[in-house]
Amino acid sequence: MSESLTRFLSGIVYVTLLLGATSYSMDSFFILFGLFMLIAIYEFCGLVHINRVAPLIIGAVAFYWESQFRTNKTNYILLLIVTLFISIKCLLLLFNFKKEHIGVWSRYLFTLGYVILPFLILVKIPFSNNEYRPKIIISIFLLIWTNDTFAYIVGKTMGKHKLLEKISPKKTIEGFLGGMLFTILVGYLISRYYFQPKPEYADTSVLIWTVSAAIISIFSTLGDLIESKFKRIAGVKDSGKIMPGHGGILDRLDSIIFVTPFVFLFYQILDYVS
Repeated sequence: MSESLTRFLSGIVYVTLLLGATSYSMDSFFILFGLFMLIAIYEFCGLVHINRVAPLIIGAVAFYWESQFRTNKTNYILLLIVTLFISIKCLLLLFNFKKEHIGVWSRYLFTLGYVILPFLILVKIPFSNNEYRPKIIISIFLLIWTNDTFAYIVGKTMGKHKLLEKISPKKTIEGFLGGMLFTILVGYLISRYYFQPKPEYADTSVLIWTVSAAIISIFSTLGDLIESKFKRIAGVKDSGKIMPGHGGILDRLDSIIFVTPFVFLFYQILDYVS
């Protein structure tokens, strides 16, 4: 079997599993993303060379607690603040081109804030007024996939200026801008035809989803670059081998885990304003 066909079939299985589990029920959504989180923790600990036992236990217990019990809004905000703080540390690491080593305590901190905490926030996003709404998380994935696809197509056909050559030589500024443009367009289409809001909320829905699309385009690109930075420091091409032709789960979810706290922050601001 050719590498392209293997990659295609593996991608189909991944997308079908993700969309199917997310759409089927709240429980199947929790089970799938709990499994994704554990695999991502396992892969990331391998990347940064730390013992996997404690992070896996902490991640499993925290995810079970967040998925089974409701906590108050103050706890959500504290969780978000810690995650954003570590996200900023990830960005500082990304743009520190001389940094080729991560201290032991920083490795554990990144495992917590770059992998575990975003998953805990992710499972809160599809809920609105205590109702599970899978279309929210599916739409976010659709926007991420749109950004990845069109950034690649535009970059391949029109890209001339490198975005961050030292980290990802193939990414271009033209590809980034093209990906963002198409992502915003798909955000508009989602607001008009996928969610089908009431007429009086149509304009608000368009604004929310186009802004969300812009946020997702920017931070999904940064998330992909940050994982590339971790892999560069580790000296490996992929985070794992669980998905033939694609690498590891972390390679597939690097965008969503970095996007999640920033999208959640945007939703919290909307909730506060409203």
